[in-house]
Amino acid sequence: MATAPLQSRFQLLPIILLLLALATNHLVLAAEELQPKIARPGCRDKCGNISIPFPFGIGPNRCFCEKGFEVLCDDSASPPRAFLADNRTNQYVSQGSASVTDAGATSHEDNSTALPLELVSISVNTGEARAYASEYFIQQHAVRGVGDAERFDSSCTAYPPYYGYVAANGSCNGRGCCEGTLPLEIIPIKYVEVSLRSKTNHLSETNLCSYGMVVEKYIFSVPDMNGDKVLVKRHPRGVPFVLEFAIGNASCPAEGQRPPADYACVSAYSSCANATSGEGYVCKCWDNYDGNPYITDGCQDIDECKSPELYYCSSNGVCKNRPGGYDCPCKRGMRGDGKADTCKEIFPLVARVIVGAVGSVGFTIVTFLIILLKERRKMKEFYKKNGGPILEKAKLIKLFKKKELKQILKGSNIIGKGFFGEVYKGLLDNKMVAIKKPINAGVLENEQFANEVIIQSQVSHKNIVRLLGCCLEVDTPMLVDLSLDLRLSIAAQSADGLAYMHSKTNTQILHGDVKPANILLDDNFAPKIADFGLSRLIVRDTKHTEFVIGDMNYMDPIYQKEGLLTEKSDVYSFGVVILELISRRKAIHRDTNNLVNSFREVHEKERKPTELFDKDIAVTEDLEVLNSLTEMAMECLSLEVDQRPTMTEVAERLFMMSRSRK
Repeated sequence: MATAPLQSRFQLLPIILLLLALATNHLVLAAEELQPKIARPGCRDKCGNISIPFPFGIGPNRCFCEKGFEVLCDDSASPPRAFLADNRTNQYVSQGSASVTDAGATSHEDNSTALPLELVSISVNTGEARAYASEYFIQQHAVRGVGDAERFDSSCTAYPPYYGYVAANGSCNGRGCCEGTLPLEIIPIKYVEVSLRSKTNHLSETNLCSYGMVVEKYIFSVPDMNGDKVLVKRHPRGVPFVLEFAIGNASCPAEGQRPPADYACVSAYSSCANATSGEGYVCKCWDNYDGNPYITDGCQDIDECKSPELYYCSSNGVCKNRPGGYDCPCKRGMRGDGKADTCKEIFPLVARVIVGAVGSVGFTIVTFLIILLKERRKMKEFYKKNGGPILEKAKLIKLFKKKELKQILKGSNIIGKGFFGEVYKGLLDNKMVAIKKPINAGVLENEQFANEVIIQSQVSHKNIVRLLGCCLEVDTPMLVDLSLDLRLSIAAQSADGLAYMHSKTNTQILHGDVKPANILLDDNFAPKIADFGLSRLIVRDTKHTEFVIGDMNYMDPIYQKEGLLTEKSDVYSFGVVILELISRRKAIHRDTNNLVNSFREVHEKERKPTELFDKDIAVTEDLEVLNSLTEMAMECLSLEVDQRPTMTEVAERLFMMSRSRK
């Protein structure tokens, strides 16, 4: 059972490899499909480096159009070489002359040799095939062409340099070389003969300047006169000449006439053109199409946008390809034609600047008004939700506008931050105040907030921060308390303030988050109990609260575990504060060697905690007071709630210790 999953994984491996192989083959096939087809299905389209497009072909009869278009590929050569298979199109070579024929005619010399024509390239777009001529040293410089019923001779005379003639690049006009042309446009030539006649009856072997050739049109250069040294290196198989080809003896069907069954122009987007030399016709792809018109779907649309050097589209236009052409519309905001480079802006620059400026100003004004209306609507909702109508009736509460507190609520004025909010210090109505800005609105129980504010504003004690008012125009109401820098110096007055909250108000108030950060000091170091963010109005005999929240470093374990918040919970937290005062160490809840555990361990072993006291205050005459503070703190930290003293008892004992030192 345990090995089954492992076996399954190994069985999946060849399947995954097979899928990868199939995916790779699919990519290769897809890439091949993207290549335009030039041959019929199942036929070779290459012989070495030469492409063989239909109507030419290699192999079975179906691979080429008709006799004369068959190609033989010599795969033994490197690279393979392509030859015309029809023996009617050969090159006959002799020492005295050379001839080219497509009707099997031979040279008049007895020692002539028939050589098949080797192909250089084939172009179905131009209807031409380029082939290699014979070697140069046997070629002559008199040209004779024989057609079906016409004969045409073309001769020229080349004078050597010692007659005063100098050859020039680009010109073959008798100065070292000459040329004779064949009027193929007028007379269809089927047989061409090149022969040499020397005035001094010398042979070409003794005069290296005497040679001739049939060659396609090209630009002559002076080094070409040394054929055996220059042309042989440039064209080792012979100079190329051009053969025109056409389909059959027929002509293109007349307009509206149904094409014959053997019609060669089978591709869509192709047309027929009668041969310019002799009988037959050729097929061509339409303009803006390219490919092979002799095979099905051979003519494909050209994406002109990929060849900007051939198909112009100005920089202010956007090239868009379409079947049979392309368009170049002007960019947005312009009119004209990108092909003709006439794109002009519809709006002049000045008009655009004015429209843009007016639009920007209008948009800014509308946006500002929308934001202002939303802000006012939001402040009204907050005001109502936070008990504004109720607080308007309270005489001791001042309701502040949000903008009145804006200058104080800056990051540079922050003096404290806790779980429930941030405390800022600043001047308000020429008084130094602390503003408590709650973070979590849900914890404040907004439906009870107004009643709590009214009760807290009625609390009047010298060691309790007096509530001046609140701002209701925010999601979480902010309380304004008298606040000063935090110091832990007068524990007795702090305890007296907490005792007042527990037992001397009409409604008992439990602080729930007693810690040094919530005991503010005025300029005279008089402590002020602050931070009513967690304070709860507890009805007499009600012990439980729904939320277990506060600073874990000072939290009563019973409250943390059971959610039981009582006045003894504040007593526990105050015990931790006393330990911080006498040790100058921070209470850290997650530290196993934390402050409370360290003092508790010493206390349980009945040892003096001298080593735990702050060294600056642990002088001999003060050890008795420090030990007394430790004993009282350990009573406050008792895990038995009933064993803890009340806050009133703690305050009285602290006042007694304070008076005994005077």
